[in-house]
Amino acid sequence: MTGMTMNDMVLLSVDDHAIEPPDMFIGRLPARFKDMVPRVATYANGDERWIVEGKAWAGVGSAAVAGRRREELGDEPSRYGEVRRGCWDVDARIDDMNANGTLLSLNFPSFPGFSGEKLVHGKDKELMLALIRAYNDWHVEGWAGPYPERLIPMAVLPLWDLDLAIAELKRAYEAGVRIVTLPANPTAFGQPSVHWGHWDSLFREITERGMTVAIHIGTSGGLLPTPSMESPADVGITLLNINIAEAVADLLFSPLLLKFPTLRVMMSEGCIGWVPFLRERADAEYRNHRYWTKADLGDLKPSDLLARHFLFCFHEDDFGLSVRHQVGIDQIAWECDFPHADSTWPRSPELLWNSIKSFPEDEIEKITWANAARFLNIDPFARIARSDATVGALRAKAAHVDISPIAGGGLKPVSSGSVLSTADIYAMYQQGDARLGEPVGYLS
Repeated sequence: MTGMTMNDMVLLSVDDHAIEPPDMFIGRLPARFKDMVPRVATYANGDERWIVEGKAWAGVGSAAVAGRRREELGDEPSRYGEVRRGCWDVDARIDDMNANGTLLSLNFPSFPGFSGEKLVHGKDKELMLALIRAYNDWHVEGWAGPYPERLIPMAVLPLWDLDLAIAELKRAYEAGVRIVTLPANPTAFGQPSVHWGHWDSLFREITERGMTVAIHIGTSGGLLPTPSMESPADVGITLLNINIAEAVADLLFSPLLLKFPTLRVMMSEGCIGWVPFLRERADAEYRNHRYWTKADLGDLKPSDLLARHFLFCFHEDDFGLSVRHQVGIDQIAWECDFPHADSTWPRSPELLWNSIKSFPEDEIEKITWANAARFLNIDPFARIARSDATVGALRAKAAHVDISPIAGGGLKPVSSGSVLSTADIYAMYQQGDARLGEPVGYLS
């Protein structure tokens, strides 16, 4: 039994999200793109959308619903006024982190997609490269820069061109970035798989610099992983986390992990309860089928590679925590997922503590911050004393932060039936696009 209390915990969240502010690109693009700078347009129906290459993108606050009542989580925000200011204002974000007792946070992008995949589809590749560079500059300077003791910088890469990707990787590294986000399935975005050497030069640069790769759910193509468009939306939402197991298995049997034995891959928001079965199944598959499939991992088993290369992340997974030693006690990291619908904000400490309070203190430390710090190669206490980094100390600074529920708004379900289907989800977005009309103004 540990002598710790909930307020003694130190929380490092390896998966949160930034909603980029409307002025993000101002002053960050070369002069030749002055007429193509993405802006946030406003529409007569109240929607606010980024305009890129003359087209409206998804709502600025997609899935940014932290702080709402559960009954309102299905309404996708479509304007900044419908989300907490901490989603896009970095000073307010620190307040929200304090209210949740979160010391450090790694934030995935929203505008470019979680792995920059949206920009892969852009027509003007010179503009897309400029946007990626501008995004990375903003993330380093405008987001993580003001609070280096609280926010961990991350970079996206121009994946359509390896030379450009490597150049941007090097540039980001020189700016202090140590984590890059890559898609779970690059083939879904028209890029080569991990199986024939195309990505070797990029991963060589990543490993030589000791950088970490972060792979987030939702970057394998499509909105939801469902058997059919008639499947209830609940099916895809249920499978969304487990779906990342496909990317893990793909990497386990790819040449990459053998070529780059020091590669570190963090599987973000995938939860952990499925990991022991994947480990067991992969070993059984290799033992039973390797002779005719011609798989060759040398002296290693898939489970050896799983233990050597991966960090698995959870927000709520009591079963996974109950089998934490089968997952790998050194391979588990906590996340808050602020401000998305599965986020545990602002009661993360209470929920987490209820799940782990009976664990030995060293295991609590590993799960709440130490595994992530080691894997990401950061020192949480380099700028903040341990005594000032705890849940209790941070929440003491947040007495002024209003955590009362905010009202919902934005896209509404279009189905008249009692069960929302996958097709309804797609229609909801399509009808949202169709109703826009022409912009009536701009925020930036």
